[in-house]
Amino acid sequence: MTIISQSVGAGAKNIKADVIAVQQLLNKFNATLSFQPVIADGNCGAKTLTSIRNFQTIKMGIANPNGLIMPGGPTIMALSAFSAQPDRSKLSGASWWHANQGKYMNSVRVADLAPDFQQRVLVFINAMKAAGASVAVNSTRRSKIRAYLMHYSWRLAANEIAAKDIPKEPGCDIIWDHGDGARSRQAAKEMRDLFGIVYEPSLTSRHISGNAIDMNIGWSGTIKVRNAAGQLIFLTTPANGNNTSLHKIGVGYGVYKLVSDAPHWSNDGG
Repeated sequence: MTIISQSVGAGAKNIKADVIAVQQLLNKFNATLSFQPVIADGNCGAKTLTSIRNFQTIKMGIANPNGLIMPGGPTIMALSAFSAQPDRSKLSGASWWHANQGKYMNSVRVADLAPDFQQRVLVFINAMKAAGASVAVNSTRRSKIRAYLMHYSWRLAANEIAAKDIPKEPGCDIIWDHGDGARSRQAAKEMRDLFGIVYEPSLTSRHISGNAIDMNIGWSGTIKVRNAAGQLIFLTTPANGNNTSLHKIGVGYGVYKLVSDAPHWSNDGG
């Protein structure tokens, strides 16, 4: 709770440090209603008095506000309590997801992969296309923040971690803790479902470093693919997850298949 030593507002003592403390609290209230902020300069002028009365009317339900804040009185108590509440626009959940997830999109561009792996992938893809195969790239480099959001949405929804224990991620302005465990988990479930998560997302995925690609490779009938040694290899079964001959061709080019994840290839099979 914010403590003031003397009264602030209309006809008050208005000690500079007290006024600044009140002005800072008032600006949190002003921001929620898109009101103009007051300058936190310790001068209790007309704008500060108006802000005090607005708070007393809107948040405290006082019909005839006096614009006066007393130490330990109801207005300073209410201001302190209001200031302690989380910014609802930053609370996790469906609303946050719709407003913010678009800032942290994954790439589908091969050009965004790590340079060494990018060159391996390009040669492999070109070899497949030259043989008549189709290659559809679904995902390349993954946003670190998106991975963070997906990972902790999953874990919080599954009750594997408490909202208060989720670490901060630089560049991501989200509040996981709704002040209640059930509400926090429900918000995480909303985000998990909107992301379409089926398995727990990794925080150390090769996608984050640009060393993995999700792509679907397909063809009709039998095709002849030139491997890294220049040999022509016959491929008959277009199945990313089961075609070991296709996987061996990829290995020659330095692109390794993760068999348990149908479209996933990486620099080391992870």
